[in-house]
Amino acid sequence: MCLTTQVKGLITTAKQSLKTEELKVFWHTTSHVLAQAVKRLYPEVKLAIGPAIDNGFYYDFDTTTPFTSDDLGTIEKEMKRIIKEGLRLEKFQLGRNEALEFVKDEPYKTELINDLPEGEVITFYKQGDFADLCAGPHLEKVSSVKAFKLLSVTGAYWRGDEKNKMLQRIYGISFPDREELDDYLNRLEQAKARDHNKLGRELELFTTSEYIGQGLPILMPKGARIMQILQRFVEDEEQKRGYQLTKTPLMAKSDLYKISGHWYHYRDGMFVMGDEDDDKELFALRPMTCPFQFQAYLAKMRSYRDLPIRYNETATLFRNEASGEMHGLIRLRQFTLSEGHIVCTPEQLEDEFKGALDLAKFMLTTLGLEEDVSYRFSKWDENNREKYIGSPGEWENAQSMMKDILDNLKIDYVEAQGEAAFYGPKLDIQIKNVHGKEDTLITIQVDFQLAERFEMEYTDADGQKKNPFIIHRSSIGCYERTLALLIEKYAGAFPLWLAPVQVKVLPISEKHFEYAAKVEQRLGCCGFRVENDTRSEKIGYKIREAQKQKIPYMLIVGDNETEQGTVSVRSRKEGEVGALNIEAFIKKIEQEVLHKDL
Repeated sequence: MCLTTQVKGLITTAKQSLKTEELKVFWHTTSHVLAQAVKRLYPEVKLAIGPAIDNGFYYDFDTTTPFTSDDLGTIEKEMKRIIKEGLRLEKFQLGRNEALEFVKDEPYKTELINDLPEGEVITFYKQGDFADLCAGPHLEKVSSVKAFKLLSVTGAYWRGDEKNKMLQRIYGISFPDREELDDYLNRLEQAKARDHNKLGRELELFTTSEYIGQGLPILMPKGARIMQILQRFVEDEEQKRGYQLTKTPLMAKSDLYKISGHWYHYRDGMFVMGDEDDDKELFALRPMTCPFQFQAYLAKMRSYRDLPIRYNETATLFRNEASGEMHGLIRLRQFTLSEGHIVCTPEQLEDEFKGALDLAKFMLTTLGLEEDVSYRFSKWDENNREKYIGSPGEWENAQSMMKDILDNLKIDYVEAQGEAAFYGPKLDIQIKNVHGKEDTLITIQVDFQLAERFEMEYTDADGQKKNPFIIHRSSIGCYERTLALLIEKYAGAFPLWLAPVQVKVLPISEKHFEYAAKVEQRLGCCGFRVENDTRSEKIGYKIREAQKQKIPYMLIVGDNETEQGTVSVRSRKEGEVGALNIEAFIKKIEQEVLHKDL
């Protein structure tokens, strides 16, 4: 089952009776029932917000004592009592002063009202003894909620800003009947079983250490092997497509980032080292490679005949992410990116953009992720110009140019205001993890600013010096994030070409060890990743252990195999294959690896 299907499947049953927009109304109403129950049980708790989300709802509360799983059970019981009361939801409106008086004991509601435009009528919804600031819409009565479940409680900063207070966020789900809820919860358990943060540790792919810190995972031998396979694959494919490999420093003086603009637009996200009072001695770990690779371009004079120039690099990057944002391998403070930059003329821009997108799609298809992604055209926010460099005219021109390219390529995209890089618009290839949370996997960005800032020029056919366009692009994205998605996609059962251990040799007893070692050596000489289980355990136990490790092929060797020079093949996908000559087995798996079968 593909990852998108897995996530969408969580609400498939509910959609048979309710449309998506109706579900959001259903979930929003349940969030109000949750808030009412909490206020009845814990009157001192302050209310924040409680929206419907893609898969259910949540409500944020300010409480001095964190909620526990036992508390969730108590709250659920109170919610059931409220639903049995059959309360109707009644909408009413107040002017600003009346509204502020009405919520005077709720500081978060007060802040929300103060942020509303002057003169706006403020809407509330009431159900029995409870009323909440809300624009709606809602169900007519709470008794329509026939089945619900509070799923978890976690910390969440008010308005998503780590400078604000940490609140308690309770997540939940609800449906019109119990059967739909049970189906959802069953699917949710399946999704949890695929969670890379759980499965990746069980399969010994990665671990973490509190002594090292958040967002800094340790890849264990198997995980590191998958990363190596991916990196070699990516670099080889990029070389075939005309990319030139660079290797640039992990840090630079502040001067470099000042030229690029990162020092002024991204400094909060950087790890800065040195004496703050001595600007010349300030260094920062790199959050990107673009200004570093630009130095390779600037090493000599360039002509239009030299363009396009395509640089690629497997880059270790550092970003000072908020602690609340850390999650497994998805969001990190140190990560590895398949980064690259294409320097080209205006006439070459569309073809080079198309080539970068074709490479990204090739990678997604090869990994089996192509059905799981969506496309986002990320534009600037003209009402927040301090976030960006360049004039409004330049931005409109660049965005119009990029829109034409995307339309010509027939990309099915959505537009997102305010998501552009500070130096130009971009195409974000979005993907959801097994729990439905969306992240960016790959970006392709059009840069119309930095070449001029770094005085990158080429001599055109007319002899004039001109600034080139730059395309910032990734081919497979962040390797760690990709690994996380692959763990979830395949539930740890990686395709043969990616599997850290491709074949496990299982001798039945000690007298078969010598032949098993010969089989292991022959496979190893052919480049396969193979292990030989020589433990003094019964063959049934060895098979079960290999199955738990999700090994693609097991080769069982006993008396018959030793005498006949064969192996008894057990495939993860095909089951019992039977006895094969070792060379026949090698030919079989060579083809599977060559074609990168999924």
